Amino acid sequence: MPLVIGLIKASLPSYFPERHGVFDAALAALEEIAGACGARIVEAEGVPMTGAEAQKALDQCRGQGAEFILLLHGGFTMGDVARQIALSDLPMGVWATPEPGHEGDIQLNNFVSLNMSLSIARGVRDLRRNPVQWYFGASEDTALRARLGRSFRALSARAALRDARVGVIGGLAPTFYNMAVSPDTLKRATGVEPVHVDMHRLTATMAACGAEPVAQEVAAMAARAEVRGVSDAQMALTARAALALRQIVAEDGFAGLAVSDWPALQDDPGMHPGAAFTWLEEVDNLPLASEGDVLGTVTQIVTRALTGRVGSLLDMTSPQLDADRILMWHGGGGPLYMGGAEAAWINHPMIGRGTPDGPRFGAIADFVFPDGPHTVLRVARSGSAAFGFEAEVRAGDESGFTGCRGWVTDFRSARGAHSAGDIVTSVMEHGLDHHFVLVPGSFASDFREFTAWMAMEPLEIISEHDGLANGIG
Repeated sequence: MPLVIGLIKASLPSYFPERHGVFDAALAALEEIAGACGARIVEAEGVPMTGAEAQKALDQCRGQGAEFILLLHGGFTMGDVARQIALSDLPMGVWATPEPGHEGDIQLNNFVSLNMSLSIARGVRDLRRNPVQWYFGASEDTALRARLGRSFRALSARAALRDARVGVIGGLAPTFYNMAVSPDTLKRATGVEPVHVDMHRLTATMAACGAEPVAQEVAAMAARAEVRGVSDAQMALTARAALALRQIVAEDGFAGLAVSDWPALQDDPGMHPGAAFTWLEEVDNLPLASEGDVLGTVTQIVTRALTGRVGSLLDMTSPQLDADRILMWHGGGGPLYMGGAEAAWINHPMIGRGTPDGPRFGAIADFVFPDGPHTVLRVARSGSAAFGFEAEVRAGDESGFTGCRGWVTDFRSARGAHSAGDIVTSVMEHGLDHHFVLVPGSFASDFREFTAWMAMEPLEIISEHDGLANGIG
């Protein structure tokens, strides 16, 4: 469901928002900015000037499904209005436009009103649990529009988690205790509910797929990326896995999947679903994580809401601290758009390795991420914390291990530049789970705002140091 933004216009009658076209210009700008991220605006009737009128406007917005209230100061606004809205449990923003001129009688007195509203909100609201964002600028102002857009994307990610159900097929991969989540904490922190799906349902659905749909899916996969050495039988099993996973999502209304891709599927039907994961991420834009990693799927849901596309779920595999770079890699999954024209379907290189039959248990995608800015994200601690940074993918003298991969360097966060040693130190000392979503583009600021609206604990970058840390973060 798209984010619904409730707009409440406010002013005293002795000030002049109508004369200067404040409300009309603001509404037109909001509809444009909201439309760009799939959100929509609902508008309360009238211009409240008392607490009772503000509550009526708030109820109107809530009744239309609003999950964010934007209080627009067209002119100076009484504190009763701001106070009543701040008392609600809905996320809240306050926007004031600048003066139309700076001579003669003051026309709007909006900035003072904005200042007053924010300080009133602080007195009646727990801003850690229920933040209030402020906006100051004219409707056409580029910086103002960027700030509003960031909030709308962040709040859209928040809405994407509301009541989302994640299908957990087969449970956690064996001994991956670090990826276990508390369902109660996850539901309370994010709204997400993990739902168990028996592995036999997946294998039975795979077996029931018709020959024609399977052949069509294999043909579509082969048209998109070269098949290099994968048998027809394994490509057919890959297609069956993709069709079955797609059917389970449709039947149960799942927002994403976390699948235990080993070892059960190697016993029956004798394959690995990595290429199926890639295909569903590419074609269906489906948030999906391997090894039963529920928080990996949650991170993918957030990534898709912020950027429009799921990213690639990866391990931090091989840090080279002296070269200030880290190889991000995984041997299965990762959407093809992140690999460009060079992507190929290959046999899984590890499962079956060293056995008489060799690697034969299913296909994965093989590609290298192109150079450019990327963002690395992780929702952590059963949804109560988050970690993220930006970096550059840059090709090195070695291409990295077979699978989806790329070298990242030039690390940065809101606190400035960081080294690969800082990133490794942070991952180790925060005790972060070992999957991270890498997505093209610079989205760390959007992710930070999302975590603030969610009241998640920000897990900051820890500077590299010698010796034992004074307590794990």
